Amino acid sequence: MKKNAVGNEVQKMRLQKGLTQAQLAQQTGVARQSIISIEKGHFLPSIETALRIARALGAPVESIFWLMDGE
Repeated sequence: MKKNAVGNEVQKMRLQKGLTQAQLAQQTGVARQSIISIEKGHFLPSIETALRIARALGAPVESIFWLMDGE
């Protein structure tokens, strides 16, 4: 899979919920640095982490993460 093949709205949705990166990290059980890397598109979360992020943000996972190339 090529770099940046997955887009995300984590930062936008996190800010809409009024959460800090640290709060989202705590709710999802990952390090704050992981949230930073996911938001910047440098790191793809595992399926489990993506689902935990979706739960914390109260949104379907497919509205937070998507394939950039339309696959």
